[in-house]
This record gives sequence, structure tokens and C-alpha cells, in this order.
Amino acid sequence: MQSERPLKVLILAAEIVPFAKVGGLADVVGALPKALQALGHDVRLVMPRYRQVDPNRFHLQPILEAVPVSMGNYQVQVSVCRGEIGDHIPVYMIDAPRYFDRENIYGYTDDGERFILLCRAALETVQALNWSPDVVHCNDWHTGIVPNWMQTIYRDNAFFANTASVYTIHNLAYHGIFGYRLLEVAGVATNGFLYPQIAEFGNVVDIMGRGILFADTVTTVSERYAQEILTPTFGEKLDHLLRSRRDRLFGILNGIDYQEINPATDGYIHTQFDAQSLERRIENKVALQEQMHVPVREDVPLLAMISRLTDQKGFDLLGQIIQPLLAQGIQFVLLGIGDQHYHEMFQSLAARYPEQVAIFLTFNTELARRIYAGSDMFLMPSRFEPCGTSQMNAMRYGCVPIVRQVGGLADTVQEYDPSSGDGNGFVFKNYDPWEFFAAVVRAMALYRFKDIWRTLQQRGMEADHSWNASAKRYVEVYRNAIEYHGTNA
Repeated sequence: MQSERPLKVLILAAEIVPFAKVGGLADVVGALPKALQALGHDVRLVMPRYRQVDPNRFHLQPILEAVPVSMGNYQVQVSVCRGEIGDHIPVYMIDAPRYFDRENIYGYTDDGERFILLCRAALETVQALNWSPDVVHCNDWHTGIVPNWMQTIYRDNAFFANTASVYTIHNLAYHGIFGYRLLEVAGVATNGFLYPQIAEFGNVVDIMGRGILFADTVTTVSERYAQEILTPTFGEKLDHLLRSRRDRLFGILNGIDYQEINPATDGYIHTQFDAQSLERRIENKVALQEQMHVPVREDVPLLAMISRLTDQKGFDLLGQIIQPLLAQGIQFVLLGIGDQHYHEMFQSLAARYPEQVAIFLTFNTELARRIYAGSDMFLMPSRFEPCGTSQMNAMRYGCVPIVRQVGGLADTVQEYDPSSGDGNGFVFKNYDPWEFFAAVVRAMALYRFKDIWRTLQQRGMEADHSWNASAKRYVEVYRNAIEYHGTNA
């Protein structure tokens, strides 16, 4: 049957694990292709070759020496090398030192041009390799120009005649806002601004808005978030545009990589365990308490956060209730980096409560796994959360989540109900510090009942948050996009 044929999928992203990571985008784009390949599809990826991507460490092979890339009224020559993820899935690295040989991944005044170059180079690369994709899957604002191009400057290019575009919003808060000149660099200035479909005014270009407007289908990273972004509260001024495309908008929950995120095989943690050997998990708590330099006590609830330290993640709420929580005798561990005022707040807290609080202002995968495996409760009081994978990681390691009822958190964590015994965590609804406090108190009360607590742990560990189900949904959306593209609707 024609609709069941394997697809050729080109995935574009600014960051991909294991090569470069700033946030959850890299994890998603590093894991989804493996699940798609397991379903029989031909998947290839494109990203920049940043300074931090060491050619020797990642065994990069040069494949194209000089690919000309049009950047408005001038050309840039890039070279392309090939890395791999999973079972020989190609990752084409765009090597353009002027744009990507820098200390950081983001944060430069020419970020607009840098990612326009990535996108244009990606399309020129697959043409040079004579590999014509059925679908080009774009991620976040960095690649939002591609659906725009597919309906403008590449519209009559026979090589891409049957290529549909899918655009995934990982976080609507980051639009990619630039000046009018970027349209000239991108070669679409003749089309001008797109207002009123997108709020492009005052010579401002919204790259994410263009991705949403022009893509054959649009996805985001949980079903709940797909509904939330249709509202002014969560829509980041693009809710009008999103509502106009709601028939093309799909929510697909991110998965986690079950080969990597597995307490039964994880070499980073002190003692490996699974849902049937939870009694071994306590050794990880002891090891974590020792690393935190706090008293080793099995009976004390150990609460954790692993996060960027920003308002979005609910740290302003935590700041209001952390001292009342510490007064209850809990221990608290934090891993992450972010806004300076939160760094200072938690450093001060650790200095005042050295026997209860440990702060690690860094990001470290090994320590993150030890925290998942050793702490009792995991806090995610987010203001908004498109998907969230930390709560899934925590559950996979038997750490019970306490979350706000938004986005992917609402899709994955259900409040424990004492009357029915249903649920896998603790949930609060409103963005309110005392609702958050009450959820933690409910968790602490249940923690004393070891048999019920173990049931919650096992329920979280046995839930299926693998990429397999999500990858099947993506394939459905890819086929929808191809159908939409064929009708030119």
C-alpha cells in the first residue's frame, strides 16, 4: 500500500545530542530519529558544526568540500562533514567557521544570519547528495524559514516538488525576532511582511511565526500544550495565527531514550535497580546524601530540582516556600544554571542550611542521573511547560514528581487519589506558592506510608514514555503533511 511505504525524512535542528546541547530540543532530535529508523524510515539530520563538535571525538568524515549557499546578494561557501547517531543515521554538519566556530551556540547579534545559513546549506546539501526527502522536519525558530522557502524560492524547484514541511514548536516563548534585513538575507524580502497573519510590524520579522504560517503541518511537544497555545495566556502573541491553523496543529508528547535513561543499566549511578528491586535504590540515596555533605538519613524526604534557573521553571514560587519546607526537616538538592539572582538566592540558602541544602550550579549528566536515582521527590512548579522530560526521567528512576498542571506535566503526572489508589504523583493547578506548598505537604504525608509510596514509584517506573509511540504519531503527521502538500491546500 502506497501510504505505508518507508519515508525519507530530513530533520533540521540547531542542537542535537550528543554533539551539542543547550536544552531539551537537543534530546528530542537526538532520540526521535532512532525510533523512526526502527519503524523502517530513512532519516537524516542536519546541524551546524560548532567549535565544540570535535571532529576526532565524533569521527566526522568530510563529504562535500564546497557547497555554494546564497545569502541574499552574496554567496558563502560551506563544507559538509558527516557524523552519525544510533545505527548509522547520518548527521550532516555544516562547516562554516565564520558563523559557527564560536564559543557558544546562541547569543550573537547575527544569530538570524547564522541559522538562515544553516537552513539554506541543509537544502543545498541534500541536493548535492541527490537525496530528495519526502518530509523536511524543522524544529523551533532556528529552522522556521524553511517552510516559508518551500512556498516561495524553492516552490518551483523540481527536486523539492514532493517535499512536505513539518514544523515543531518546542518552546513558543522564543520566536526568533529580527529586523527587516533578515528577509533580504533569506531571499524573501519581495514578499514583505506577513502582518496581520503574524504580528510583524515596526520592521520586526518573526521567524517562528513564518514556520507556523507556511508549514504543511505544525506540531508541538504535548497534547495539552497544543491546546494551551491557542489561548492568549500561553500563545505568546501567536495564538491568533495558531487558531487559524488549528486543523493542522498536532500535539505529540516527547519520549525519553529508554536505552540511556535506565536505572537497571545506568553506569553513572551508585547501585543499579529496577521496579522489582526498589530496595536497592536506597543505596543511591545514601551516596547522594554523602555527595551533598548532608546527614545520611533514610527517613528524611529528599527533594530535588534539575532545571534552568529561570522564572518559567517556577523558581519564584519555590523561593517563597523553601524556608517553610526546610522547617519541616526536608533535604533539598538543586542542579542547574540560569539567572544570576537565583544563583545568589540558592547559594545563600545553602550557606544558611548546610545540613539540609546542596546546590550544584552547573550542568552535569552524571550528577543528574544520581539525583534522579537518589532523591525521593522531584519538583517542577513550572509557569508553563511545553512537554518536560525531567518528570519522565524522574519517574523512570523511581523519584515521585510534584508538578504544576500545565502542558506535558499535566499529560504525564496525575494526582494520587487515596480513595481509589490511582495516580503517580502530586499536582497543583494555579501558579500559587501555597498550592505548591500544599502539594509537597501531601507528598510528605504519603511518604511515611512505605507500601503506598513504593506503589507510586513502581507505577512511574513502569509507565511507557519511550519514543516508540511518539514516533508512530510523527509518522502519521508526516503522511498528513505529504497529503496536504499534494493538494496544495
